[in-house]
Formats: sequence, C-alpha cells, structure tokens
Amino acid sequence: MAAGPKEVSLTELTIPQLNQLSQQLEQELEVFQTSLQSLKLAQGKFSECKESLGKVNAQSTDILVPLTSSMYVPGKLADTETCLVDVGTGYYIEQKIATAKDYYQRKIDFLTAQLEKIQPMLQEKYQMKEAVMEVLQSKVQSHLMSQQQAAVSKS
Repeated sequence: MAAGPKEVSLTELTIPQLNQLSQQLEQELEVFQTSLQSLKLAQGKFSECKESLGKVNAQSTDILVPLTSSMYVPGKLADTETCLVDVGTGYYIEQKIATAKDYYQRKIDFLTAQLEKIQPMLQEKYQMKEAVMEVLQSKVQSHLMSQQQAAVSKS
C-alpha cells in the first residue's frame, strides 16, 4: 500500500532544497498573480459592456462608432431594443438589452467568485514563500557563522 505525502519541516531541508522550494513558490506566485490580473481585466471589460448597455435608450440614438482605439465617427442606432453579444470564439448572439445586461452580470459574478477563490491561495503561497525565506536566511547565517568559527579555530 502506497503511503500518502508526508509533511517535512522547513528546518529539516537543506539550503539547496530551500532554494529550490523558494523558486517553485515564486513561479506559483507568478502564475496566481497573472491569473488574478487576467480575471480582473476580463471583469473590467464585462463591467464596461454592462455599463454601455445601460446608456442605450430609445431617445438617444446618436452614438460614436470606434474605427480604431483613438478614432470615432458619428452614427445612429437603428434598433435600441436588441444588441449583439460576443459570447466568445467568434460567436455572437442577438439579445434584448435587459437579457444582455443579465448575461454580463452573470459573467461579472462568476469572475468575482473566481477572484475570491484565487486571492486566499495567493496569500497562502506568499506566506509560505516568506516562511521559506526566513528559514533559508537563518540557515545561511548559521552556516556562515560555523564557517567563521572553523576558520578562527584553525588559526
């Protein structure tokens, strides 16, 4: 029968093992931070979409249509009741404005839940890295002190 993983105290690890663990934790932190940034970016875009839908009304049909990120031309909305929603991978769905707002709110809520799951894991990894760095620092200092004492006793 195979035994499960066992816990090893950080103080039992050697300096090279602690360095390797520190590097691994640093890589994991980068992955979590990148994921967090991507989720926040997507959440912001969905919020922008929902906010833009809130500005569409039957009285205001004049809009500015973006040609590039910094060039717009005036336009008029032909239909203020429906819109096309990008649902990913090049697919668009025509929906009523209220339904589209609901869609974007669900996306925002989903991303918020994912952010709430990742943040504690990121914090935990950060604390683990701090603990590893403290143990590593104390081991390096004690190693240097023992080398100095050995050098002094040889003299």
